[in-house]
Amino acid sequence: MLRRMDAAGALADLTEISSQVERAAIVGADGAVLGSTFDDAERAKRFAEGAQRLVEAAETVREARGLAGLGQLEVATVGGSVFVVRDGGRLIAATTKPEPTVGL
Repeated sequence: MLRRMDAAGALADLTEISSQVERAAIVGADGAVLGSTFDDAERAKRFAEGAQRLVEAAETVREARGLAGLGQLEVATVGGSVFVVRDGGRLIAATTKPEPTVGL
C-alpha cells in the first residue's frame, strides 16, 4: 500500500521530472487523497473526486465500445490538460498548462 510519505516522494519526483505539471494528486482505491501538491485539502479532495468522475465516464464509453481496459486518460481544455493514470484501484491525476508535451 502507498503510504503518505511515499505519495509525497512520488509527487516530488513527478513535479521534478516535468515542469509542466501544475497540480497533482494521488488517490487511493477508497477515494482518499494519499498525497497532493494542493495547498488546500478541500481543493485536493474536489480535484480527486473530479478525476474519479472523469475515469468513470471514460470507462462507460470504453465499455460501450467494447474497448480494452483504461490505463490512462487525457482531457485537453483551452486552459490546460488533465492527465489521469490508473493502476489497480489507485490513480494519479495531474493538471498542466495548455499544450503540454505529448507523452507527459
